[in-house]
Amino acid sequence: MHRWTLLLGFALAIVGIAGATWSYGYRQALDSLAERSAADLALASDRVSTQLQIYQELAVLMADHPALATLQTAADRKAAQALLRSVADKTAALDVFYADRSGKVLVSAAGIAPANVASEGYFHRAMQGALGTGSGVLSTGGRRAYFYAAPSFKAEQGLQGALIVVADVEDVEQTWRGSLPAVFFTNDDGEVFISNRPELLFWRRAEAGLGISPQNGVDVALEVSSYGGHDIWELSWSPYLPQRALHLAVDLPVIGLQGQILVDVAPARRIAVLQSAALAALCLAFGTFLFLTMERRRTLAEANAVLESRVEARTRALQSTNSQLRREVSEREEAEAALKKAQEELVQAGKLSALGQMSAGISHELNQPLMAIQQYAENAEAFLQREQTERVGENLTRIAGMSARMARIIKNLRSFSRNENEPMARVDLVQVINTAVELTASRLETDRVSLDWKPPQGGDPVYAWGGEVRLTQVFVNLINNAADAMLGQADRAITVALDVTQDAGRRLSVSVKDIGPGIREPEKMFDPFYSTKVVSSSEGMGLGLSISYGLLQSFGGNIRGANAAQGAVFTVELDR
Repeated sequence: MHRWTLLLGFALAIVGIAGATWSYGYRQALDSLAERSAADLALASDRVSTQLQIYQELAVLMADHPALATLQTAADRKAAQALLRSVADKTAALDVFYADRSGKVLVSAAGIAPANVASEGYFHRAMQGALGTGSGVLSTGGRRAYFYAAPSFKAEQGLQGALIVVADVEDVEQTWRGSLPAVFFTNDDGEVFISNRPELLFWRRAEAGLGISPQNGVDVALEVSSYGGHDIWELSWSPYLPQRALHLAVDLPVIGLQGQILVDVAPARRIAVLQSAALAALCLAFGTFLFLTMERRRTLAEANAVLESRVEARTRALQSTNSQLRREVSEREEAEAALKKAQEELVQAGKLSALGQMSAGISHELNQPLMAIQQYAENAEAFLQREQTERVGENLTRIAGMSARMARIIKNLRSFSRNENEPMARVDLVQVINTAVELTASRLETDRVSLDWKPPQGGDPVYAWGGEVRLTQVFVNLINNAADAMLGQADRAITVALDVTQDAGRRLSVSVKDIGPGIREPEKMFDPFYSTKVVSSSEGMGLGLSISYGLLQSFGGNIRGANAAQGAVFTVELDR
């Protein structure tokens, strides 16, 4: 009975640990997701504001055009209408019209303007001498439009009227529809006016957890909850919207709208489940091993008591023990085979873990060239319209350079993440270190760690025996460990040095030195699961140095670690 009580208590403890791990992992994943989503929302908001800015500038520039100064005769209005129609055609505006101080529309480019705009808020704002803005659905055609109204002044006569530019919202949406998570912009009434998901248009959040859509007049369920300081919306509206989403919002007073974004939290939940499952499996394995050990000891004690009482029973017990030993030998052989396979999988897991730690920096490294390519492409289009072909060529050359940079980053990631099963071969050690430095560059830049690495003079390759991907993983682990060791201090520097001395019988050596606190227990540094970091932290489980040691031993190399005058130094030795 006592044994079953212990088992039940242990099971409850595992459940509690797994639940706490899930909660912590989910919070961390939501924090990271919120940061990325805020950046996506800011990007979408800037894009909408920038596209509408064109029409704002058009309204300001055209407000005081000489053709609008006198509209007394039919000929004047006809000339002004031709001018406005030309401007609307060139800028893709739905309409451009001019209204006098009473709000009466005197001339219009497309003729979709109302006869009088005196009741419109944007016109009232323009009549106060400021730039007026507004949004709404046109009565003609039912199209969504955004209005910019600029006041028109005459010398010595003051305010005479307003020029209104009508922007087509659908034209703005076409450039980014479907390119981001669900993004939408609501007006002062809380109604969705702009979105990259058509099913959200004109939706308005109501009370009691409902949302009302004027498109079909049907109430849709909306449950809002909070977790870790983040708003979580549970939806069931459309297959193109997440069922459970992180909700963020930002006010855009410049255009009078509020930007909002819905991002699926399913990946964050999966990460939390995997973390909790991994820790629960580790605890369960340890508990099972401990339980089996206790059971084995109890069985052996009972067998010894029987052996002391009767010779016949002793003989039968010995036979039973011999049979059990044979089974254990067979199980151990199977366990050794499984251990070898697990070690191979652990090497790959170490690489994937390193890639996971570097994912934010790698995303930043890829995002910068992408944004630059977009900017150069837009510049090239503008120069091409101006027939400045030389400037177009310069922008295309820059785009090619950025593309090559992205290709190099992706090539290194693909090479680093693949399983390498090839036998040992001749490997360029300089190229291996260059690849490791490039893979860790983003992380080092984020943590403000300086790296000093100077390849041998002359640019000649230095060949060693080994595997390219495995060697790359070793140096990535060493550089990341050095950076981790210095996170708690202000000055952070790593030095990588390659010794190519041609002494007879001397092996190639590469040293990785930091200026951190040094190695606390040098005799344990290559033991599996030994780590000075916080238990269950995201920095790792103490397998990096153990994996590196095994990889180097697999192709005849060696690794040593020691404390220097300041910090620690790890030396990798390889056959030429």
